[in-house]
Amino acid sequence: MKKVVVAMSGGVDSAVAAYLLVEAGYDVVGITMQIWQSENPDEVATNGGCCGMTAAEDARFVCHQLGIPHYVLNFRDIFQKTVIDYFADEYRAGKTPNPCIACNRYVKWQALLDRAMELEADYIATGHYSQIVRHEETGRLTIKASDNAKDQSYALYNLTQEQLERTLFPIGAMPKDEVRHLAAQKIGLRVAHKPDSQEICFIPDNNHARFLQEHFGEPLASGDFVDKEGNVLGCHRGIGAYTIGQRKGLGMAFGRPMYVNKIDAASRRVVLGDNDTLFTRKMTVEDMNFMSHDKFAGEIRCHGKIRYSHKASPCVITYADGVVSCVFDEPQRAITPGQAAVFYDGDSRVICGGAISV
Repeated sequence: MKKVVVAMSGGVDSAVAAYLLVEAGYDVVGITMQIWQSENPDEVATNGGCCGMTAAEDARFVCHQLGIPHYVLNFRDIFQKTVIDYFADEYRAGKTPNPCIACNRYVKWQALLDRAMELEADYIATGHYSQIVRHEETGRLTIKASDNAKDQSYALYNLTQEQLERTLFPIGAMPKDEVRHLAAQKIGLRVAHKPDSQEICFIPDNNHARFLQEHFGEPLASGDFVDKEGNVLGCHRGIGAYTIGQRKGLGMAFGRPMYVNKIDAASRRVVLGDNDTLFTRKMTVEDMNFMSHDKFAGEIRCHGKIRYSHKASPCVITYADGVVSCVFDEPQRAITPGQAAVFYDGDSRVICGGAISV
């Protein structure tokens, strides 16, 4: 009997994933990753999104209901280093990071897989909505996007071949409403209608500026709002409070709608402009992870996605010296340094992905 460690977030997706594995005859163990940093029980219980104390309690109850063991393991240090510190440092560098992608690679997979191997497990499993497939030409494993609106392939682009070999996605091809129906009507899970987590788990109030001030232990350094010619338009409250494409929350009026076009960390300048200036066809992408292809030569025509909610758009990519250069067929709005860019082939399989640099 194959042994599987399931990452139990306390939500309906991981609960149904565990149920399906039990039904399929696996030896299933549920693990909840303790990543919350606070020692205050009230803060831990109410904050922490999918990873707080209440989530751990929901996961424990589900595992009891399914008749499988459940453990809460401490992942605080690795989460602090690879997710929280990374997030704060990227914002201080004028970029807009995606902490969930970092968490997937280094915590939910790398660290969890290490613990699973200590338990002599054959696989880890999660409640993600994507599928793992083998590319017929290269023989490599890759992620295939799901057809439903909950597709999470974008957030999984940086998993390694070794991680994919030991990963199962039991609900990967299922629609969300089918998962909830199964949880409620067939299994009778109390988390069947639990809302999905929406915020960054360590910033439950979604106030990035407040979080950065507390993280660094000092106020954010102010600087100038400027136009594209460098004319000073006013004073901002710190580059960590802004992201490319932002219009609301600038803190002052300019007589017409103005949008963040660029963030210069060195000079602490935030460049503002009209909405039209946010559109561009070109970008470069670094820190690449290759899935369906182990690097490539020449050009590949594919579809590129520049944020989680972005509809993948036709483009051409080339690879050289560790960097992918991308040219979209049509201009894309608010291409943002620090965010992930993920490239798909015609069958919606991930070719590669990385961090947008410019």
